[in-house]
Amino acid sequence: MTYVLPGESVPAQHVNLKLGPGLLQVSDAQKSSSIISTRAGELKHTANNRQWWIESNSRRYAPAPQESVIGVVIARSGDNWRVDIGSAHVASLDGLAFEGATKRNRPNLKVGSLLYARVSLAHKDMEPELECFDAQTRKAEGFGELKGGFLAKCSLQMSRMLLDPSHFLLPLLGSKFPLDVAIGVNGRVWISTKEPKHTIAVTRCIEAVDPDGGGMDELGVKKFLGTLDI
Repeated sequence: MTYVLPGESVPAQHVNLKLGPGLLQVSDAQKSSSIISTRAGELKHTANNRQWWIESNSRRYAPAPQESVIGVVIARSGDNWRVDIGSAHVASLDGLAFEGATKRNRPNLKVGSLLYARVSLAHKDMEPELECFDAQTRKAEGFGELKGGFLAKCSLQMSRMLLDPSHFLLPLLGSKFPLDVAIGVNGRVWISTKEPKHTIAVTRCIEAVDPDGGGMDELGVKKFLGTLDI
């Protein structure tokens, strides 16, 4: 584990480098750039070193470009929507930021609608902006309105753990019963199962494994599932 303090230089390098929360790219007079940390915490990166971020005890989500989030529509403003993503500022979503959307053909979102979206713009002095398609393919690729299901909340650290393909929890639950999930790095998880008891089981397991909760390991979860009516 590597822990850093605000202002420390970080050795993040990759051809297609993506910086997450807690990291900032700065340039000097010689036009050379470096990566520094903006918060204290554990330095993390993906296996291929493409994505880097700082894991900390922050309770509030700090938006970063390219990150996937789950938001709740709270208002409509002209042709745009205002979306709560759990950050300090409400995000904006353009009515055309959907696959195949035109001025005559836009999604009919209501206040309270859930969205799986991608952060397209994030700056500490500006409202974050969202889009519901893949920037390269212009296809939905799973982004868009989340219909039905149940929205659970967890720590920011837990949401990143669930996004790790090597984490045990979701494959373990998927071996017990069918489920669909969408995970936002803003500490929100959308769960859709065929039976309410399965949704309850997923929610309780996430709470049990969450480092801010029980911090249960794989063996503990297997025993825990044995006590549930699934």
